[in-house]
Amino acid sequence: MSIPPPSGNQQPGDPYGPPPAHWPQGGQGYGPYGPTGSPYGPTGRPYGAPVSVNALAVAALALGVLCFLPAAGLVLGLIALRQIRRNGQSGRGLAIAGAALSSVGIALWAVALSTGVLSEAWEGFRDGAQGNESLSLRKGDCFDAPGGLEGDTYDVDRVSCAGGHDGEVFAVVTLPGGAFPGDAEITDIADERCYALQDQYAMDSWAMPADVDVYYLMPSRDSWRYGDRAISCVFGHSDAKAKLTGSLRGDPTTLDTDQVVFLSAANAVDAALYEEPEDTAEDDLAGHRAWATQVHDVMGEQIEALRGHSWPSGARKPVADLVKDMEDAREQWAKASTAGDPDTYYTHYDKAYAYVDGAATVTARKALGLATAPPAPGETEGGDSEAEV
Repeated sequence: MSIPPPSGNQQPGDPYGPPPAHWPQGGQGYGPYGPTGSPYGPTGRPYGAPVSVNALAVAALALGVLCFLPAAGLVLGLIALRQIRRNGQSGRGLAIAGAALSSVGIALWAVALSTGVLSEAWEGFRDGAQGNESLSLRKGDCFDAPGGLEGDTYDVDRVSCAGGHDGEVFAVVTLPGGAFPGDAEITDIADERCYALQDQYAMDSWAMPADVDVYYLMPSRDSWRYGDRAISCVFGHSDAKAKLTGSLRGDPTTLDTDQVVFLSAANAVDAALYEEPEDTAEDDLAGHRAWATQVHDVMGEQIEALRGHSWPSGARKPVADLVKDMEDAREQWAKASTAGDPDTYYTHYDKAYAYVDGAATVTARKALGLATAPPAPGETEGGDSEAEV
């Protein structure tokens, strides 16, 4: 059988005892935390507990303000709004602001990508970070250096080679990675490589002005940290206050085939002659005889190269006469290579050198349209200077 409930408005006993007399009676009951009938508010949080700020809302606002990864900022803002509705956290305004700013950021990125502004901005940022991007010169570039070619150079302005300019790049040598090798080692590399490469760019040494020097633009310790590995080999005026005018380039891009063949042979012989021992024959006869053998062999190779080329009619006889002089000189180098004493050696040495820059050479050059005024005796083809970038 069932037991009917007791009559009247009965409530279970309050474990905390009766409410104070000043609390209102009837209607909504009072519990120990206030007039709710429950110690928890409508979201299940105890009354009086601190309200936390949604972390995703804060992150969304940060990404929106910085315009960094705007798509992520928008997604985080939407997720934050959903969590705030569910958990009762604060930060709704932050989430809305972050989502709005991120939306604007997305629109700006879209405009930047479509117009190329972003690419230009990145180039500018990279130039500023590397500090010497404007010095990324290429072979054949002419430029002005506000600070000159001596000492530290931080910036250059590319200009036309037709007008006045401070320098003309004739080669670029790329160094391997790793730790900074030091200024002395980089200078040694520049000395060795730049002088070896100048004849490939300006093949006709007779056409090189006497007041042209060789300069180097080399990485500094600071620029090395930003990836600078280039040595720029540069022609510049020997007078720091003067400028070059016109390009010094004379290679297969500006010369015809006949001129290239002739200059290649002449430069190969010159390179062998430049290897003459520093000591005299009296001090190093064996070294001089070995060098004479080397010159003899190189001249034989270049004689064959000149003979094997098909020359235009106006240059055939002049080149043939030059080859005859080279053969005579080669015989003298052969005798010098077997000389038994310094006096005999120098006798053949002087006869062998008589052909160098002689009349036959001038006539052949004239027939081929090359410079006909040989460098003055003792005249060098440029000094060497360096600048750090």
